[in-house]
Amino acid sequence: MTPDGGRRTAADVTYGIDIGGTKVLGVALGPDHDVVADARVPTPTGGGAAVGSHVAAAVAQVVHDLDRALGAAGDAPVGVGAPGMVDRQGRLCFAPNLPHADGVDWTGLIGDRLPGRRIVIENDANLAVLAEHRLGAARGYRDVVMVTLGTGIGGGIVLDGRVQVGSAGFAGEIGHMVVDPAGPPCPCGRRGCWERFASGAGLGVLAREAALAGRLGEVVRLAGGDPESVRGEDVSAAAAAGDPAARRVIEEVGWWVGFGLANLAAVLDPECFVLGGGVAQAGDLLVEAARATFGELVEGGERRRLAVIVPAALGERAGAVGAALAARQGGLS
Repeated sequence: MTPDGGRRTAADVTYGIDIGGTKVLGVALGPDHDVVADARVPTPTGGGAAVGSHVAAAVAQVVHDLDRALGAAGDAPVGVGAPGMVDRQGRLCFAPNLPHADGVDWTGLIGDRLPGRRIVIENDANLAVLAEHRLGAARGYRDVVMVTLGTGIGGGIVLDGRVQVGSAGFAGEIGHMVVDPAGPPCPCGRRGCWERFASGAGLGVLAREAALAGRLGEVVRLAGGDPESVRGEDVSAAAAAGDPAARRVIEEVGWWVGFGLANLAAVLDPECFVLGGGVAQAGDLLVEAARATFGELVEGGERRRLAVIVPAALGERAGAVGAALAARQGGLS
């Protein structure tokens, strides 16, 4: 309800929904860009042709939960961030980490469940960079690249103050730059993509290799004694507690992050890189390793102004906040 007891309308709030690997997270953004409510449900699991319908139903559930939390009239515009290659019509063309959803028409599926509302569908990392540029760690910069270090790696690009999506909407698929043609297989079908080394999946692989080699005793203890069960979260926890072996693994991932940032700088020359996602929450150790590697490897490092590398400010809400901003303005720009 509004302070005078009336029902909120679309003029008061917009909703942003982020479809993640484990949860569908929604926020309601007030007129001053403050989060006035949030809601979440688990992301539906299981494959098959119906996965898009199940996820669309979860999005609608989060929207209805926000309506109830605010006593809203049910007409707030909704922005939705989806992973993968989302075209300008809101169709998912390809998602390496969500293969059963290829071809899903998010605009149609979600719009059918939320009749009468304006629906904006965009790639989740594009929405995250919109939020960090407007409200978060990249405020004041005109040229920004956001790198979301999750299960894979997503990217969002701001040039001259505007989010860039490319001719078809697929710009920013930076996790699939090939950094080692002989490297490990990637779900996209190629080998040696950047996200195989610098993402949560990459952290897990490096950690399990070190654990099986007997170098991560404390991490294995945290994982219950089984080296094969070691996860990135176990490494981060041990590193935060000061375990030297775990810190070396985090630093190695940070090296790969900095390596990729140097490649991106050669093409885009941003003022600012924003590191988000679960892996970035490993903290200062990873960010400092990335900064050091970037300074060593970027072209003309001693003769150019180096881009700043900063952690994201909006945490897990960045994509959802960006989606609400996009809903408010009818798109990314």
